[in-house]
Amino acid sequence: MTKNRVSWENYFMNIAREVATRATCDRKMIGAVIVRGKTILSTGYNGSLRGLPHCDEVGHEMENGHCVRTVHAEANAIVQAARHGIRLEGAEIYITASPCYNCFKLIINAGITKIYYGEFYRDERITKHAKELDIELVHLGEN
Repeated sequence: MTKNRVSWENYFMNIAREVATRATCDRKMIGAVIVRGKTILSTGYNGSLRGLPHCDEVGHEMENGHCVRTVHAEANAIVQAARHGIRLEGAEIYITASPCYNCFKLIINAGITKIYYGEFYRDERITKHAKELDIELVHLGEN
């Protein structure tokens, strides 16, 4: 490997960080990239329902300290793949923060087998269930 060349893992996480710059909820800007065989299959960022104003335009819808107006980055990446008929079985996902419990369940049921994440975000249940399911969780952190 050449001296300044980043690893594939850091390359895809860097892309996820760039995808996060499109997020429209300024409370937590998240990006996700789904990859199989070093090929990007889909990307997603957190934003409002298609066709509705975004948090940064009309404000947040708060429940229990969380903005629920947005669709999460992981869910948007999975939906984007579905809209274009892209199979995710055996893929990997790179996310700027670990998935919430609901997104973790979507990731698993979509057939994604490895989860790379930047910061750990809140939910320890994903660690427990990932071990039970033999799904690899990889913390990449900041590079």
